[in-house]
Amino acid sequence: MTTTTESRLSMTKWTATAASIWIQCFGGASYTFSIYSSALKSSQGYDQSTLDTVSVFKDIGANAGVLSGLLYSAVALNRRARFGGPWVVHVAGAIQCFAGYFFLYAAVAGLVERPPVTVVCLFMFFGAHSQTFFNTTSVVTGVQNFSDYGGTIVGIMKGFMGLSGAILVQFYDTLCKGNPSYFLLLLALLPTLVSILFMPFVRIYEACRAEIDKKYLNCFSAFALLIAAYLMVTIILRNIFTFSLWASVLTFTLLLLILFASPIGIAIKAQFMESKTRRETSTSTASDALLDKETSIEYDGEDMTLVSAMSSVNFWLLFIAMLCGMGTGLATINNMSQLGQSLGYTTVEINTFVSLWSIWNFLGRFGAGYVSDYLLHTRGWARPLLMALTQATMAVGHLVISSGFPGNLYVGSVIVGICYGSQWSLMPTISSEIFGVTHFGTIFNTIAIASPVGSYIFSVRVIGFIYDKEASGDDGSSCSGTLCFMLSFLIMASVAFFGFLVALVLFFRTKRFYHSIVLKRLRHLPN
Repeated sequence: MTTTTESRLSMTKWTATAASIWIQCFGGASYTFSIYSSALKSSQGYDQSTLDTVSVFKDIGANAGVLSGLLYSAVALNRRARFGGPWVVHVAGAIQCFAGYFFLYAAVAGLVERPPVTVVCLFMFFGAHSQTFFNTTSVVTGVQNFSDYGGTIVGIMKGFMGLSGAILVQFYDTLCKGNPSYFLLLLALLPTLVSILFMPFVRIYEACRAEIDKKYLNCFSAFALLIAAYLMVTIILRNIFTFSLWASVLTFTLLLLILFASPIGIAIKAQFMESKTRRETSTSTASDALLDKETSIEYDGEDMTLVSAMSSVNFWLLFIAMLCGMGTGLATINNMSQLGQSLGYTTVEINTFVSLWSIWNFLGRFGAGYVSDYLLHTRGWARPLLMALTQATMAVGHLVISSGFPGNLYVGSVIVGICYGSQWSLMPTISSEIFGVTHFGTIFNTIAIASPVGSYIFSVRVIGFIYDKEASGDDGSSCSGTLCFMLSFLIMASVAFFGFLVALVLFFRTKRFYHSIVLKRLRHLPN
């Protein structure tokens, strides 16, 4: 193999995709808060209210990604930027990740004197905030490189970010079991090193339309499903059986081998086939280039800035829909343990469906991106319609949880988890289409603020308030029975249904726009 060929294989949109997947696999440290929260609480002498305050800063940091979007627009998309490229955004994320989690490790391990709560909240924010920088870079770069299949690439990237919690827990179970402080040190080092190692490969490449894009994106999708299935089986087996050391090491090693070997294998094969196809069609280079330019579809039209987007009705419809969907979904997972305890589930059962939440979250993120692309390209269905349908389904999931029937949390957590994850895939893709890709990172991260806002409203002002009111009749701190959460989830079911109506309005407002996208694409498809 020549040096030129090796260079092409190492710096393409396909290796950029593989590198982004690896970064996403280790970037979701905020999803592992429950692993070290008890150690943080006991080492710092916190009560539950103080720990919840720290958790709120975690949620804000993990979802308020406006700064990452602004930085990406400034240094990655601005061709005139002197020191530009997606790597700058990764460096900013890596610095925050290391600083945030290393300080938390030092506090829990007793390396520093017990810090004030405000300082812990600040570093918790930094650690979680790094996630938005990794996520923004992977998602926006992916959409730039695969503009025809925005839903699929967003689903893949968001899906692996959703899976990262379960992947990191495997590191904890194998390398740090029984010592949460070591896990915090791992969170400080692992995502930071992985990001720095692979960030040179994450770049925006010249937009072109390749017929093989869909085929090999489907290969990455199949790989994502393989990892999800492997993790699900491992999680279930760990909760049924006690793994010996050799079993833990074996399953962990196999996971690492699959994680690192499969993406680069797919990337190399895709680039080889793409190069071969281009050589075979080199006689019609000029006409192909013109076709690429015409059919590399940009859904944006006018490429809105954040200010102009916020001045539109569509922005606020999308924001309100996300407030309803993401807010009620995040409130559900934040209270899953208390839900299980009030309904009499065992600790093993609670740990099982809490662990499996990341799998359902992944299936929603990945599935909604893939399915929305399929429905758009084959049926002409606008993506907001799928958003409306998932919000309506989420309302059903909240009703199932409120009912309290035997097994309700297993069924309800699957429904709500999948529908919650789907919002994280659909919202960024819709944002890139109706507001444009130039400031896409800033805009979708601004809309994502709806998640922690909604979580605060429904977790604290609805679930927490009603739970405390119901608990006042017992010992004042705990509650048992269906009444503890029934009213809360009936309210959240109503909110999710309202989100369905809002998303439906957005669908009718953008229906003609999406129809024009389909017509433009069909006009240039080969006969």
